[in-house]
Amino acid sequence: MTTILLFTLGGCYLAQLLLEGLKGPTWVMDGLALSREGIAHGRVYQLLTFQFLHGSPMHLLLNMIGLYFFGRAVEEILGSRGMLKLYLASGAIGGLLQVGLAFAFRDTFKAEVVGASAGVFGLVAAFATRAPEQPITILLFFFLPVTFKAGLFLIIEGCISLVGILGPLMPFPFFHSNIAHAAHLGGMLTGIAWIRWGMMPRAPFNFWRPLWSRREPRRESARATPKRSGKSASRKTEELPPAEFISREVDPILEKISAHGIQSLTARERQILEAARSKMARR
Repeated sequence: MTTILLFTLGGCYLAQLLLEGLKGPTWVMDGLALSREGIAHGRVYQLLTFQFLHGSPMHLLLNMIGLYFFGRAVEEILGSRGMLKLYLASGAIGGLLQVGLAFAFRDTFKAEVVGASAGVFGLVAAFATRAPEQPITILLFFFLPVTFKAGLFLIIEGCISLVGILGPLMPFPFFHSNIAHAAHLGGMLTGIAWIRWGMMPRAPFNFWRPLWSRREPRRESARATPKRSGKSASRKTEELPPAEFISREVDPILEKISAHGIQSLTARERQILEAARSKMARR
């Protein structure tokens, strides 16, 4: 799914350039970019279309890089359909937050919004929430490699977005940019909520639990137990109720991903995650 999205973004940008050449940039932006005026006139489809437009080749490239790395990681956890739902939902909710501020502060937040950034930040937040200790490396200023823990990286990005939102609202504005910081923040909040609540709907929702906290891995019992055959074990697992299945089978795997990364999973653990996705899809 990540590869499909990458090709889709590239194809949509080429179509955008073609339409701008034939109809003019104003036609594209007025009709397909997300704006206060568009939503006020009932063009709610802009909450989807703006995610596939970009302001420049560099804007597109940065979003494609983020989608390539974080999209694949989240797809391993949520599956293709789950990742796509999260990506589009993050974009739409981020767009709603941005346009909501445009309605609330008409003189401050005016410009049309384009880009996949809100969706990408939703994926970043989902990954960082699920694996906060996982190190990630970014190229600062495109040449300086800097490594952060994923949870810390998310906190930094969240703070940047808050400064970008609050700066122009101060009595003496100290921060102006054309970046849709509210859309970024909305995408991040969606990604956090998706993992903490949407992925485990029966678990209590604790949004404010620190990003870096996680339960201690379960200790294996010292008591010997009879060894079951693979088919018998698989059948037993499939028959478990969804909540017990997540608690007994999925949670230890997610803890392992958080501690050691998704590449540490065995073939059987990946099969269990696939079974979990199927159970969630049937609900």
